[in-house]
Amino acid sequence: MLRTTLIVLATASALTACGKPDKAPADKQADAKKPVQLLVSSEDVLTVQSNALASGPVITGTVQPERRADLRAEVSAVVLQVLKENGDPVKRGDVLVKLDETSIRDSLLSAEEATRAATQAFEQSQRALERMKTLRASGMTSAQALDDAEVRRNSAQSEVSAAKSRLAAARQQVGRTVVRAPFDGIVSDRKVSSGDTASIGKELLKVIDPTSMRFEGRVSADKIAAVKVGQPVVFRVNGYGEQQFSGIVKRIDPSANDVTRQVEVLVGFANSNQPRVAGLYAEGRVDAVVSDVLTLPESALVRAGDKTYAWKIKGNTLTRADLGVGVRDPRTGNFEVKSGVASGDTVLRHPSSNLKDGQKVEMAAAQVASAGNGAAQGK
Repeated sequence: MLRTTLIVLATASALTACGKPDKAPADKQADAKKPVQLLVSSEDVLTVQSNALASGPVITGTVQPERRADLRAEVSAVVLQVLKENGDPVKRGDVLVKLDETSIRDSLLSAEEATRAATQAFEQSQRALERMKTLRASGMTSAQALDDAEVRRNSAQSEVSAAKSRLAAARQQVGRTVVRAPFDGIVSDRKVSSGDTASIGKELLKVIDPTSMRFEGRVSADKIAAVKVGQPVVFRVNGYGEQQFSGIVKRIDPSANDVTRQVEVLVGFANSNQPRVAGLYAEGRVDAVVSDVLTLPESALVRAGDKTYAWKIKGNTLTRADLGVGVRDPRTGNFEVKSGVASGDTVLRHPSSNLKDGQKVEMAAAQVASAGNGAAQGK
């Protein structure tokens, strides 16, 4: 009897299962096309707002120190010693290079002896003149003899002056065999070594002041009319990655380069944040015109061919907004938005590729609040 009952139940269950109708193909397609609700948090969206957009001519050049000295040999001599190497800090007056002073020292001794002899000759001629004046007063000598004694005294006096001048020059030559730092700074380029022959004018060392860096840039001549002294400049320096430096136009060269037809523009750093290495390439833009426009970061823009759009959240619905995009702000990397959104609109910060126009959106914060309220009601 139990076996007969089980068979009947199994048969009834099978008939019931066979009697359930399957979903129509149209319903399946509708479910597949139905957009999935999008859950976003406050970090996923941003508010469109106005920002200052700077534009102006491009400026390129190198970072160079304003205080720099090319120390050259002022006497012809052999290099005895180089006391500083590249990168060594120096103080004003520090000895950097010593040259052989042997031959120059001999000239100094000769000049000292000549000065001593000229001084003695002058003193002797002065005493002779005084005697001639006494004899002339007593009538024991002629006026011509007195005049001759005075001439000899004057000539000896001239010889003393010339000898002293030669002595001073010899002392200067000896002093020039020791090359000293003209200011506090760093040795940037050593050109000689011990044993080298340094002729007059030969470059010995370069000293720079790393705290006096400036941007020596060049602007195209057809854009120079927009550049004014005092305008801000934002630029990047090769070797410092994406770090931005700010400066101010200090001087504009009154003449263009004969070959490149570019005009040199000197830019001073706006603060102490400046490179410590000279000669690095730099490129930026002079903020000649600053306007207030709507901007969006590049991450919020979706490009499809020649069109650009963003995903705007209006109410609880996702809407595709076709944009009119302008220039890129080199300082922030944001793009000017001319049309498609308005100030205060909310757009996705990092839109994905599977979004659909009209898709429902729910803020994560609101969902958490609802969940909390539901839990409270269930208690």
